Amino acid sequence: MAPKGKKHCVRTLPPDVLNNLPENIVDEILIRLPLRDAVRTSILSKKWRYNWCRIPQLTLDQALWKTKKDLTYITSNFTKIIYHILTLHVGPITKFTLCIPNLEGCPNLDNLMYFLSRNVIKHLVLRLPRGNPYKLPSSFFVCLQLGHLTLKNCLILPPPTFKGFDRLTSLKLYNVSISSKLLESLISHSPLLEQLVLQISGLSDIIEINAPMLRSFDFTGNIRCICFKSIPFLAKLSLTQENYVEEKCNIAKLFEPLIALEHLHLNDTFFFAGAGEVPTRLPFNLNFVKHLCISSICLFVLEEVSCALCLLRSFPCLQYVEIKVEAGDGNDIPALECLEVEQFSDVSFNHLREVKLIRTNGTIREMQLMKLLLAKSPVLVRILIEPCLVEDSATVKILAEVKQFQRASPKAEVVCKLQ
Repeated sequence: MAPKGKKHCVRTLPPDVLNNLPENIVDEILIRLPLRDAVRTSILSKKWRYNWCRIPQLTLDQALWKTKKDLTYITSNFTKIIYHILTLHVGPITKFTLCIPNLEGCPNLDNLMYFLSRNVIKHLVLRLPRGNPYKLPSSFFVCLQLGHLTLKNCLILPPPTFKGFDRLTSLKLYNVSISSKLLESLISHSPLLEQLVLQISGLSDIIEINAPMLRSFDFTGNIRCICFKSIPFLAKLSLTQENYVEEKCNIAKLFEPLIALEHLHLNDTFFFAGAGEVPTRLPFNLNFVKHLCISSICLFVLEEVSCALCLLRSFPCLQYVEIKVEAGDGNDIPALECLEVEQFSDVSFNHLREVKLIRTNGTIREMQLMKLLLAKSPVLVRILIEPCLVEDSATVKILAEVKQFQRASPKAEVVCKLQ
């Protein structure tokens, strides 16, 4: 409350405050607005009429088109919209995002790419419609200032004179058409590359990753093998193989260069694609791995169980494990024997604190895995179970059985979280 006898003080902005804002403040305001709203600021005053035309960061996405009718209209008039933006814009465009995955066919973007190539573009995102991939024009390959590049549904065929983007720190390729040899060259000629995302189903050959500054690599697709040549700083690795392949990599050779690895994500198909002959443990330890996620595993398949246990034995500083169990009715006795506590007489998970098991059914192999982890983890705090069973009685039965297991950690608890 205002003091007695004093009037409330109402502060009002000077009428010309918007016109007197510094240009850098105006630019910061406009950058944070959707393009539609940024253009609408032109009605604020005469001085604001063309402020949006110098925005250095432009985003064109489907937020501009709110209804299906609008989307159809924009599809047929997209070239006109691009033309108006390019003719009115002044100054450099350092970041440009075009996200139009639902348009009916890809419009011609060659003039846009030529415009961007002459405007010091440093951050480019093209998420284009499905169907025939858009062939990147020659003007794209002269955008040598690029530091961040994201492409979706594009065809990459550079001219013979192209030597790469030597300033790239982030490269994300989704459903692009590119040869394995060209992909290798693109990566190796990006010496500053720190983040690499590849979601490419068309690759089937062996690719070599030579990226001395790489810190994060996420791969999803079909490939015979990935060879890491020079990746001394790679800390996060995700490998998701979509389909089974006959040729198998040597698991020891695959992981040997990963000396700085901290986070690892794999799926069960990778085990088949990458396992080859699986040793009991790797001939070396990866001492920095703290987080292991296996997004799907069949505990009744010997190859998958052997590969997972090999990695567990070879990551002595592991702190967190997440495993999603796939349903199955196999009866592979060796796979079950691999999970017996006696097989780990020389191993202890001395740093493991938390385990998450997803889609458990209470099968013999799942119970054996929990028994193993409880018995060999002296600092374990929690095993979190997310069962796919919906009957309360089944969940109670699982917890009752687990309660009888020997525990190396007095603090370890088993918690069941119903989905």
